[in-house]
Amino acid sequence: MEELTPNAFFDLEKFSHAALFEECRFVWEALIQMEAYLKKASLGGIECAVPSAATLVHPESIAIGKGTVIEEGSYLRGPCLIGAGCTIRQGAYLRGPVILGDGCVIGHASEVKHTIALNEAHVAHFNYVGDSILGNGVNLGAGFICSNLRFDKAPVVVVIRGKRIETGCKKLGLIAGDGSHLGCNGVSNPGTLLGKQAVAFPCLNFGGFHGAHALIAKGGKRR
Repeated sequence: MEELTPNAFFDLEKFSHAALFEECRFVWEALIQMEAYLKKASLGGIECAVPSAATLVHPESIAIGKGTVIEEGSYLRGPCLIGAGCTIRQGAYLRGPVILGDGCVIGHASEVKHTIALNEAHVAHFNYVGDSILGNGVNLGAGFICSNLRFDKAPVVVVIRGKRIETGCKKLGLIAGDGSHLGCNGVSNPGTLLGKQAVAFPCLNFGGFHGAHALIAKGGKRR
C-alpha cells in the first residue's frame, strides 16, 4: 500500500536519519528499527552547553548537535540523538530511544519516548508523544496527547479502506505527515495515521487513517 510507505508521509531528503526508513514497507516499521539503528550510531558527542541544572542520564548514549539549547530543569535519558538548533525547554522529559531532527522544540511539561521527530517538529506545551513519528514541521497544540496503548493491550491494528493491517506493535501512537497541525487539548488514539498537511481541530478524540490534506473536525472529516 503506497499510502502507508514512509514517502507518503515524509520528505526525507534533508533528514539526517533517513536511513531509518530505507527498508520500511510500512512507515511504523522505523520505530521497530530504532534500537538497532541507535546501537550503530555515534553517541556521546554533545556539541552544545548543558547547564548543571539539566539532567542527562547515560550521557554516553546521548548526542546533541550544535546550536541546540538545553534549558535548566530538562531531563534526558539516553539513548537520544538530538539534531542541531533544537530547543529542549525547562520541564521537558526525553525518555529514549528518541531521535530528533534539526530545529525541533520539546517544551515545558512535555514527555517524548520511543519517538522519531523530523526537522522543525514542535512538541511545545504539555504534550505526551510516545511510540510516534512526527514529520517535518509538525506542530502539536498545547495539551495534545498521542495515546499509544489499547485498553485491552492487544497489538495495534491499522484499518484503511476496510482492510485491517496488523502492525505487530503493542504500542503505537501517532504517525503525522509533514506539515500536519494538531489542535490544542486533542487526543489521537493508538495507531492514528495522518497524511501530509493534515489538520485536526482542537478538543477532538480521533483515530484511524486520514490522508494528505485531511481536515478533521467535530462530527467527522470536512475534506
